[in-house]
Amino acid sequence: MQLVVARIGRAHGIKGEVTVEVRTDEPELRLAPGAVLATDPASAGPLTIETGRVHSGRLLLRFEGVGDRNAAEALRNTLLIAEVDPDELPEEEDEYYDHQLIDLDVVTEDGETVGRISEISHLPSQDLFIVERPDGTEVMIPFVAEIVTEIDLEEQRAVVAPPPGLIDDRAEIASSEAPQAAGDSGNSGDES
Repeated sequence: MQLVVARIGRAHGIKGEVTVEVRTDEPELRLAPGAVLATDPASAGPLTIETGRVHSGRLLLRFEGVGDRNAAEALRNTLLIAEVDPDELPEEEDEYYDHQLIDLDVVTEDGETVGRISEISHLPSQDLFIVERPDGTEVMIPFVAEIVTEIDLEEQRAVVAPPPGLIDDRAEIASSEAPQAAGDSGNSGDES
């Protein structure tokens, strides 16, 4: 099975290094020197990681055969794809690969059907489940423990405890009307 593990960003320096947007919880395993990765678009790869280092909080990679800034910049926005055994599980107990979560049924703690996970969106602050509802609309649910209370891979479902307004229109909205100030409706022009 193929998993997207990173997206190549801009070139860094003049010796062929690139910044990468990491899309795996296991960069030390998937983006290690010597790793051979498929690419999207396929014409850019496969790429073999020559070196990797962290600089100012960003992962920088250099690939074999990419020796200058121009070659590195040509790889910008390329997706890096690792081949993973479909039975392989993440190291941590409460971690999941995207392919394990896609197509899970999403239900509330009360058993109400919300929909089915169609996509996982990886944002800098948190991941989001993109859930397709039975009526064809989509709802975004933050993948945080306070909202996603259970992932049951055997039952193929995710249980959620959404705050009011996240998946329905029943949110209580405070009135934003301000009282009108009493004022003079007369002219404020000068009298001569």
